[in-house]
Amino acid sequence: MTTDDQNLTTPSVSSPSISKREGVGTSRVDRPFTQSRVVSDQSAAGTTIIAEGVVAKIAGIAARQVPGVYALGGGGARALGALRSVVNADDLTQGVKVEVGETQAAADITIVVEYPAPVQDVAANVRAVVSGAISSLVGLEVVEVNVEVNDVHLPSDDKNEEESRVS
Repeated sequence: MTTDDQNLTTPSVSSPSISKREGVGTSRVDRPFTQSRVVSDQSAAGTTIIAEGVVAKIAGIAARQVPGVYALGGGGARALGALRSVVNADDLTQGVKVEVGETQAAADITIVVEYPAPVQDVAANVRAVVSGAISSLVGLEVVEVNVEVNDVHLPSDDKNEEESRVS
């Protein structure tokens, strides 16, 4: 098979709305086919490059500000986050995954909802706040914000000491 034949039979993915869960190796954003995960904005004065970590941090900060969000990340990530906070090294991107293209971004946020906050309302608010923060602070079009509710935090979970059965 020649190089020209290979180019004719290789399918290309052009839909920015296809989730990684739907197809292996597909992208949700308008990224060129490179491994670089940065945003580039050309202007007369030069080029601005915004790394994925910046977008993830902005999304994490925004999600934490939503009323009803107790924490971000799954159980293991929260345990590691507790250790980090002891040494003053909080990870603001915990529970946040982003995909950044040239003009678009997509985010996956894992949250723990505070009981008795309405789970659907909290998730919708997280989606709106994260989308707004990425759009206004980074200037990217947000094509998707997926919110996974991993747990519900009960106020009684804060008690570190178990009550003794004997006195």
